[in-house]
Amino acid sequence: MTEASPPGARRVVFALGTTQTLAWASTYYLPAILAAPMAREFGLSTAWVFGAFSAALVLSALAGPAVGRVIDAKGGRGMLTASNLVLGAGLLGMGLAGDAWTMAAAWLVLGLGMAMGLYDAAFATLAGLYGRAARGPITGITLIAGFASTVGWPLSALLEETVGWRGACFAWAALHLLVALPLNRLLVPKAPPPERQSAVTAPAEIPSTGRMTMPLLAYVFAASWFIAGAMAAHLPAMLQAAGATAAAAVAAGALIGPAQVAARVAEFGLLRRFHPLVSARLAMLGHPLGALALLLVGGPAAAAAAAAFAVLHGMGNGVMTIAKGTLPLAVFGPGGYGARQGLLGAPARLLQAASPFLFGLMLERGGVQLALSVTSVLALTGCLALLLLRAAPAGVAQAGK
Repeated sequence: MTEASPPGARRVVFALGTTQTLAWASTYYLPAILAAPMAREFGLSTAWVFGAFSAALVLSALAGPAVGRVIDAKGGRGMLTASNLVLGAGLLGMGLAGDAWTMAAAWLVLGLGMAMGLYDAAFATLAGLYGRAARGPITGITLIAGFASTVGWPLSALLEETVGWRGACFAWAALHLLVALPLNRLLVPKAPPPERQSAVTAPAEIPSTGRMTMPLLAYVFAASWFIAGAMAAHLPAMLQAAGATAAAAVAAGALIGPAQVAARVAEFGLLRRFHPLVSARLAMLGHPLGALALLLVGGPAAAAAAAAFAVLHGMGNGVMTIAKGTLPLAVFGPGGYGARQGLLGAPARLLQAASPFLFGLMLERGGVQLALSVTSVLALTGCLALLLLRAAPAGVAQAGK
């Protein structure tokens, strides 16, 4: 399944790739660096700050379908531009917070901004602009934004060290207002005119799907986001519990970002000729294969096993991020894409919000073997769910029973 690059798409991919990098770095990846200094200043535990972050993710999940419907009706440029204002306001509010509750309120503002400005909104914008040809641009922005943690963590750490955590929040807010907002406003086109939109969403282009297609896809995305959230919170500690040294665990963790980007390059090149179902099925096997290597190999080879786990998990997670955007587009078509993305993403964000706590509890009570067994079963059943969906020979997916 291949599509020519739509006219003007490179400019849009550059703009959205840059703004997505800023959006992810200043929200999802923020608490890993700033939670500890925030907690110290307010006399809280870091768990309290992460709890406020989880509440932001829950709000993001609840707001997602409404955001998607607006993008379906009016295009995504206005929503993405507004997201920079909301995210900037949330970060300013956090930097000005006088107590724990005003800080928590700022996190909720960020949660609303995340619903308006992270991948789901960007993917819906691209689907509205390019229809089925959006697969390439979707992959393109994930290639750029795949470096969000690589950019965000060191920059947040540098800002916290030099100007404090409040100054770091102010700096991220300024980047939203001075960099991301102009890019979204000036380089992202308006929504297509009504006659073009009606052609893009013509019924003849939308394949018939079974009643179980939406639940199956929702399960796949929820399982993959639960795993991603758990690994983002607990990877170094889990690898050490599996026998790796602290240095080996950190070194293995550093491989995840490059592995994600390498897998996305492969999806953009080698796998682009196939239906997104093929990429997604392969991607869901990455985590359990890595878990198998980590659980079976120990002793002197623990460092190598940790590295193998990080690479396999990272590659699978990198491709699943793309599949979250391309698979619903291929299965259902571009009509109603934004609202459908919101519905499919809601269970994923809710589970992602709970995943650090639940996975940590499994690690504490049952050890690495139990925790990784659970996440591996989730991934394997997700792969099974994808096998129940069949791709039509012409490259248009339709649901199986």
